[in-house]
Formats: sequence, C-alpha cells, structure tokens
Amino acid sequence: MRVRTAALSVAVAALLTVGATVPACAESDSSRAGRTSAPDTSEAGSESEAGGVNAAGAGIFRTYGDKVHVSSSKPRTASAHGWWRKFSGPGSKAKVTVWLQVRTKSGKKWHTVAKGVKNIKSAKSRSRKPSTTARKGCNNHKTRQWRSLIDVDIIGVGDSPEKAYTKTVKLRCGV
Repeated sequence: MRVRTAALSVAVAALLTVGATVPACAESDSSRAGRTSAPDTSEAGSESEAGGVNAAGAGIFRTYGDKVHVSSSKPRTASAHGWWRKFSGPGSKAKVTVWLQVRTKSGKKWHTVAKGVKNIKSAKSRSRKPSTTARKGCNNHKTRQWRSLIDVDIIGVGDSPEKAYTKTVKLRCGV
C-alpha cells in the first residue's frame, strides 16, 4: 500500500511540475468571453475576445469577434466577423471559422445557419483585418437572438479545441 501511495505522489508531483511550466494568459477586463466550448456567458462590448491558448507549441494568441449585426449593404443579412492576433509562438496563418447561430423559437437551443472559413494572417494591433465573415439573409423583421462561434486553428501547429462565443444580441432579422 505504501508503494502505491508513494508512486501516486510522484506521479501527481510530476503532473503539477509540467502544468506549472505552461504559460498562463489572463482574460482582459473588457471581456468575459472565454475561449471555451461552454454556454455563452460573455459580457463583451462591441467585440468579444478570448483568452490566450496555452496548448503545447501553439504559443499565445487571442481570438476576436464582433457582435452579430445586420449588414449595412443590401440585401439585409445577419453578419459576424472573426479574426485572431498572435503574441508569440510559431505559425503565421490560421484557419479561422465563424459559425453564425440563431436561438430556436423555444429559446432552448442554438441553430447554426451560416459558416465562414478562411485562412488568414494574424491581425495587426488595433485592427480587425484580415477577418473571416459569416452571413445569413434575413427573411423577415421578426426579432431573434443571435451569436457567433469562432474557432482559430493555427496552420501546422497543434492547439487546444476551445472556441470563443460572442455576446448574444437581439436583431430584427428572422430566418
């Protein structure tokens, strides 16, 4: 029994040591949207940003997205954009995927109505470009709840599977 306890203690200590060497990146005060697959808990302003990714080899980068909005150009469409910014680590391009989601009429589930995918370079400081866009045409003026889901996968580098959700908004755009 003592041998098992000692072996377990060594294993736990080794895991804690490895975990302590991974850099941490705190979220900014302007956003509560974590880069996670959990339900939408964001309280971001006009754009949502997620915490840095700490996967081995991915370095530190941040996922950004603006709130879903009705596009100013004709025809009326719900539109959302996603982009990323690299702070350190390998890779100069990433596959950025933006899913445009609308809440079902019952309000219990989210339904993906559009998807945009693009390989883009990291955005410069204080810039939203380049970005990936997802759009869905409005069929009527009924008020619905919208959000976007954004995933950044740095090309050629393994990173974690978390995704960022933007803040839920109500728009007069039914589908």
